Amino acid sequence: MSIRTVLALRHLAFEDLGLLEPLLRRRGATRILTHDAGVDDPATIDLDAIDLLVVLGGPIGAHDDALYPWLADEVQLIARRLASGRPLLGICLGAQLMARALGARVAPMAHGRKEIGFGPLALTAAGQASPLAALGDQPVLHWHGDQFALPTGCDSLANTALCPHQAFMPHPAALALQFHLEADPRRIEQWLVGHVDELAQAGIDIPALRADAARHGAGLSAALERVVGAWLEGR
Repeated sequence: MSIRTVLALRHLAFEDLGLLEPLLRRRGATRILTHDAGVDDPATIDLDAIDLLVVLGGPIGAHDDALYPWLADEVQLIARRLASGRPLLGICLGAQLMARALGARVAPMAHGRKEIGFGPLALTAAGQASPLAALGDQPVLHWHGDQFALPTGCDSLANTALCPHQAFMPHPAALALQFHLEADPRRIEQWLVGHVDELAQAGIDIPALRADAARHGAGLSAALERVVGAWLEGR
C-alpha cells in the first residue's frame, strides 16, 4: 500500500498514534492529520483524500451513543471506509467500533474483568497466516474492559486467556487490533495518570506496569515495525 496522507481519529489526547507516527513517516507518509472525536466536525473529513484511516483507542464504550451522540456518525464513517476497501486500522476502541460497524456485538468482558498490562498473544491458524505472524512472541500492551464478537465472515486472528478475540481482518486492507502496539512506552506516565481511576478499580500494580513498559519498550517498537510493515506490504 502507498501511504501518503494519514488521518488519526483520536478519542483521548494521549492515546494518539504514538510509535506509529514515526513508522508511517519512514514509510513515506508526508501528511498526518488528527481528528478529535466529539470536537472536530466529521463532515469535514474527505475519506477519498485519506490513504490510511487510523481509529484510535479511548475509555468509552462502542455503544455509548446516548452519552456521546457523535459516536453514531463515527460508526457511519467507519462503515463507509470498510465498504470502500481502502486501508483502515482500528486499535482497541477503534477495533470495537469496526466490529460494531460490521454488525457485531461489543460488550463488557465476563464478570466485569479488565485486561490491563503486558502479555503475549496466542495466534490462531488464521493469525499465523496474517501480518500478526510477524509479532513473534513479543508481549503487547492490553488495556480494555470491553470485547468484541467476531463480525460475520471474519476469522479470529489471536486470543488471550481473558479475551477470545484480539484481532480480525474484514478485508486485506482493514486490520482491527484489540491490543496496543502503538503505545510509546516512554510516555507510559500519561497512561498511568490519565487512567488512574481505572487502574485503581482494576487493582493494577502501577510500579510493576511501569517496569514492564520499560522492559518491553524496544521489543514493542520492533514488533510494530514488523506487523505494520507486513500489513502494508500485503503479506
